[in-house]
Amino acid sequence: MKEPHPSSPPSSAPRAPSSLSGGRRAGAKGEQLRVDVIRRVRAWAPSARTISRWAAAALGRRARGAELAVRVVGPAESRRLNARFRGRDKPTNVLSFPGPLLPVPARGVALPLGDLVICPKVLETEAREQGKTLRAHWAHLVVHGVLHLVGYDHEREADARRMERREIDVLRRLGFPNPYRSA
Repeated sequence: MKEPHPSSPPSSAPRAPSSLSGGRRAGAKGEQLRVDVIRRVRAWAPSARTISRWAAAALGRRARGAELAVRVVGPAESRRLNARFRGRDKPTNVLSFPGPLLPVPARGVALPLGDLVICPKVLETEAREQGKTLRAHWAHLVVHGVLHLVGYDHEREADARRMERREIDVLRRLGFPNPYRSA
């Protein structure tokens, strides 16, 4: 991954330009959102179509004509990226790398939202510890990561409440329980 794009606005989320390619793709021309899922490890992960549906629900109208890359990685890669971009030397559940700020693209050209890097091993551990289904936790972290790509953060308490309300609402509409309520 390259260093963050210099014209990107400051954010608590790590930034790096989209550089992922290959993998399973969901979304065809004319659909709301195109998602490219790159699996770097053998672990259970939802289908590209399911991830696309969850991401589109988080984006709402912003999904139309957008493009997202999701990289499914092991703990070593998650740890390396987390250390490099967030200064935390441990694997993490999800990292969000917003794409560069670009003018509105021409009709028919996808707007790159950025990349999500998700570590299934961390999600499995967290889901078990929190008494959640793995599917529900995946949905939550996809929604959470996508919201970071469009400017949500949780550095200040008011911003965290706003982001959590949005996550709860999106997940409820997708049929999942409140991820912040104890099991």
